[in-house]
Amino acid sequence: MKKNIWIILLFALRVSAQNQPITTQEISIDSELNGTLYNASNDLKKPTLAILIAGSGPTNRSGNQPNIHNNSLKYLAEGLATKGINVFCFDKRVIARIIAGKTDDFNMLFEDNSTDVNLIVSYFKELNKYSKIVLIGHSEGSLIGMMSATKNVDGFVSIAGAGRSIDLLMKDQISKNYPYIIKEFEEKLDLLKKGESFVLTSENTILATLLNKKNRPYLKSWIDINPQEKIKKLHIPILLINGTKDLQVPESEAILLKEVQPNAELIIINNMNHVLKIIDGDEVENKASYNNPKLPIATELVTSIYDFIAKM
Repeated sequence: MKKNIWIILLFALRVSAQNQPITTQEISIDSELNGTLYNASNDLKKPTLAILIAGSGPTNRSGNQPNIHNNSLKYLAEGLATKGINVFCFDKRVIARIIAGKTDDFNMLFEDNSTDVNLIVSYFKELNKYSKIVLIGHSEGSLIGMMSATKNVDGFVSIAGAGRSIDLLMKDQISKNYPYIIKEFEEKLDLLKKGESFVLTSENTILATLLNKKNRPYLKSWIDINPQEKIKKLHIPILLINGTKDLQVPESEAILLKEVQPNAELIIINNMNHVLKIIDGDEVENKASYNNPKLPIATELVTSIYDFIAKM
């Protein structure tokens, strides 16, 4: 009987260690770079810190956009924090500009994202509170993470990160979802890559959004960066994660990264989609999850990242 009591007690201790209460703290790196620190309640003098880097567009610290609310990054931060890992989620600099209504003179190139992440890493490094700093990049954030993980970083996690340059991925997406505009898209994209100006002949809103004149310098600078070249330069533990229900970045992209960085760990999560949710049904259910903030993220995602960090 005593043995059974001991086993139950041991299990309870393990559960409490894996589901710790968390607190949050608002932090400003500078006037436009703001985020939330999820503090795990543990007795470690120097816990591990994970920094989450959001995907493309005006995605905020929770993984949401003005018309898309799924709380994907918020749930990931909370999940890791309850397991004892401190997590910092931040709004991209453009979010502060949108809130202030000052986007007219806002011009960023892709590499500026990495500059911001380096600022964040330096901020926490100088605090001397953390034993390790790990970057976790989702989608576009994966490439930003690769570019930023060359110094002061102890590990890197790529979630739904592209293995090819973004123009190739965009061509695949447009060809699949909007085949009626692929010809003009490819023509204009080629002109953009050559640095030539152009006028959109179509009034299609997708083209107008993707190839908006104001966005072209950013897109051009993004196209010029090869993820495979960037990840090859990393000499730290790397975890590559993709889901089989990802409509935007298929698991073949993660496999490409694995091929050029064979020391990386690769995990493919069955039925996980691009916003980190488990989808049992069809594409309609998949797309609907992008705007379902109550739907939790994949448990295996949190567990996989935690296990990777714990053994670093």
